[in-house]
Amino acid sequence: MKAELLRKSIHLLIALVPVFAAIDRSHTALLLMGGILFYTCMESLRFAGFSPPFISSVTVTVLRKREQERFVLGPVTLGLGALLALILFPPDVAAFSVYVLAFGDSAATLAGRFLGRIRPAFLRGKSLEGSLACFVTAALAGFLVFRDWRIALISGLVSMIAEAFSFGDFDNLFLPLAAGLAVIFFS
Repeated sequence: MKAELLRKSIHLLIALVPVFAAIDRSHTALLLMGGILFYTCMESLRFAGFSPPFISSVTVTVLRKREQERFVLGPVTLGLGALLALILFPPDVAAFSVYVLAFGDSAATLAGRFLGRIRPAFLRGKSLEGSLACFVTAALAGFLVFRDWRIALISGLVSMIAEAFSFGDFDNLFLPLAAGLAVIFFS
């Protein structure tokens, strides 16, 4: 439980991207690219048997069982998901997409792990409680960004579906793109 809370605390840091992008979008994109490259190098070293100080200890602390014997891709796809939102969408849609990635995905994981009891077969192991937490969080983020309940509810629904049916670490890519496209399509 402690490892998952630490993992999601790190995951939530991606919510700072819209703050930095409001100051300077280009430099924020470069910062994301640099962070992705740095993490990839450090994780490659860890996977090859070297232990870069601090980075490896944090990574090892937050590993899930399925990640212990492989390159941990989650931080790469997290950075790429935010970077793609920043590059592809207008500022308000990009901000919303990153907030869904930071808050919606985290809410889904935490609610699913700690409260999840109902796990329908069509969710492939994910819980209904986690999916609903993603919906509520994404809809709230949508309303706070766009001040339109229709857009908020539709984008929250699309975000919930994208989170529920995405695959592993790649939900960090699909979730912000689905959220942003929903806003653009239904606005």
